[in-house]
Amino acid sequence: MNNLVSVPKNGSLANSNLNQNRPMLSNWLEDIFNRDLPSVFTSNFNTGMTLPKVNIKETADAFMVEMAVPGLEKSDFHVAIDNQVLSIATDAKAEKEYKDEHYTRREFGYSSFKRTFTLPESVNDEHINASYTDGILNVLLPKKEEAKQKPARSINIT
Repeated sequence: MNNLVSVPKNGSLANSNLNQNRPMLSNWLEDIFNRDLPSVFTSNFNTGMTLPKVNIKETADAFMVEMAVPGLEKSDFHVAIDNQVLSIATDAKAEKEYKDEHYTRREFGYSSFKRTFTLPESVNDEHINASYTDGILNVLLPKKEEAKQKPARSINIT
């Protein structure tokens, strides 16, 4: 009688005498829940749109946030700052009606997102500005004067 016990990668114990050709219900359920979620669960159900990608750059004078969000209007965005947290959100609604001699079809869509970023203390929140051009939202976060990098200089030895 063979009583060997194998330990699979997931750490659970399995009896090696079980019929290996018949999948166990627990293995099947484990496979379902341990898989990566399909992109449909991580995207907006109406449009397939995922959260927009963001580039953040730092210069000596400011931080710059670039967000790729094509197909929207400036009026679709809500950019706000509250307690050192920058939030960028949008609600976009689209409605189209098609008429033909035999049918009428109406399609509508709704997409929204909200991204938030905790700002460093060095940001001068009184002078933040945003622009939207060619599908790119740009948010300029200027630094406070005392936080700006000073140019290198030589010190004379006396």
